[in-house]
Amino acid sequence: MAQQQHYDTIILGGGLAGLTLAMQLKQQNPEIKVLVLERRDGDALEGAHKVGESTVELATHYLREVLGLKDYLDEFQLPKHGLRFFFSPQHKNEIHKRVELGPKVLLPVPSHQIDRGIFENDLINMNLELGIDITMGAKVKDVVFGSDEHTVTYEVDGNPQTLNSRWVVDATGRGSFLKRKLGFAEIVNHDVNAAWFRVDWKIDIDDWSDDKKWHSHVEPGLRYLSTVHLMDGGYWVWIIPLVGDKTSVGIVADPAIHPFENFNKLDKSLDWIAQNEPQLSKELKKEGGNILDFKVMKHFAHGASELYSTDRWAVTGESGVFADPFYSPGSDFIAMANTWTADLIQRDLKGEDIFFRTRFYSELNRVFYNNWMPLYIKQYPLWGKAQTMTAKIYWDWGAYWGMNTLIFTHDGLTNLELLRRVTAGKTSTLNRYGELSTQMQQLFNDFGAFDNDEFDTAYLDPFDVPLLQRLQEDIVEKEFETEQLHQKFDENILLLEHFAAETFRLMSHHAHGTSIETEVDPYTMSLVGKHIESPNSKVLARDEQIAAELRKMWLYPYPVQETA
Repeated sequence: MAQQQHYDTIILGGGLAGLTLAMQLKQQNPEIKVLVLERRDGDALEGAHKVGESTVELATHYLREVLGLKDYLDEFQLPKHGLRFFFSPQHKNEIHKRVELGPKVLLPVPSHQIDRGIFENDLINMNLELGIDITMGAKVKDVVFGSDEHTVTYEVDGNPQTLNSRWVVDATGRGSFLKRKLGFAEIVNHDVNAAWFRVDWKIDIDDWSDDKKWHSHVEPGLRYLSTVHLMDGGYWVWIIPLVGDKTSVGIVADPAIHPFENFNKLDKSLDWIAQNEPQLSKELKKEGGNILDFKVMKHFAHGASELYSTDRWAVTGESGVFADPFYSPGSDFIAMANTWTADLIQRDLKGEDIFFRTRFYSELNRVFYNNWMPLYIKQYPLWGKAQTMTAKIYWDWGAYWGMNTLIFTHDGLTNLELLRRVTAGKTSTLNRYGELSTQMQQLFNDFGAFDNDEFDTAYLDPFDVPLLQRLQEDIVEKEFETEQLHQKFDENILLLEHFAAETFRLMSHHAHGTSIETEVDPYTMSLVGKHIESPNSKVLARDEQIAAELRKMWLYPYPVQETA
């Protein structure tokens, strides 16, 4: 319960974003006075609380290293063995014949499958132990902003209460209290819907086939610990293991291909799964188990025109922006938003002028979000195309490790010297990355029209490609000073440019029969002859080493190199 009338920070919402931010603030400054107002008046349900159960490298670093939760996660949550994808929709009754993409051995960089109910209950106790005040059953009614402090009005059991705070942070999730009050919501042109439920039994896809060769691809037990994606045109289905032998199952689909009304009720979703993923359907029809919940979310993507204000308020988590659950980026955006928010609060409390940082962080958050959204927009029709999606996933992971995750794990998000270097001008590293990423997503979209062959029984491990392995290892295995980190970003963007150019050569050869030796400008390349201009325009000759490594992602017959 609240213990005083004035706080340094009041956080609206005691979910993952709000509770981790409170911990971060208190760990950085034990003297800071923080209050969390949480609408829920009791413990969260274990096994059936919220989605966002799968973490990837950036968020995992935040939880394990920044917040110091490594030992807790190792003891009380499941380890995660990467993301795993199954294509080949012609083999939906025989999983061993589907093209499979995923790691086959234990990964060097950890991640987790998190039961959000257990985790958020435990986070409340951790917050209380740190001396953070938490009021449960608190319904926020209003925030009045002042020049020196803000006034927060809320109710508990119908009784109004008022408190003052220098900072207010909105972590109310999709309730988006401040976004609604101040009107800074942005519509995102990504119309995709989701439905999900949890079951109280273990779903292990290793049980779906007796094929010995298929089982030999992956170390025993590791498929079960992966976030499984069953893929076809316009949709993907997730299977996520949780502690206590529970399982999360979700459908995410483009309504232009799979109308929401076909799976927006539990019975409809089970019928939809029976039609589209029959092996999973058989698993769900087993007797003796219970379906724990059923929830839906329509048009889940949303943006924000402002995220941090010089008037000393901020938004984090889903109160700010949300992209898409594919690749599990939700907790990543929490980690980044909390890092920027905590930095602003701590500097302000020390008397520092935060005007520049506030505007810069808000714009930087928007840049990261806007660079991420092309991974999804108009991409769902490609989800069942094995070759297109293999190239896309390899690229998306390489860019994610080499740019987003690298800057976070090396404390770059609040390093102004580094940020100025990588963001200044149209030819800066971050702008080149954004432009290159958009180009690649258009390339995948265009190539889909030429990728019509059916493939089967192939196994692809991204970590068989050395450049991808190196990009992931750099996340944690090396420490970089500012100059070294800037140099590493320059090296990585050049690597990504060659990665893009080689991917284009392979796709152009398949689509149009062009020479595999063609020089390529990764910023203006186009399979459909679209004229593109770019300040970053540069023509690249073929890099034989990168070409040899990326050969491992190509399912079509590999082009024969021309001889002089």
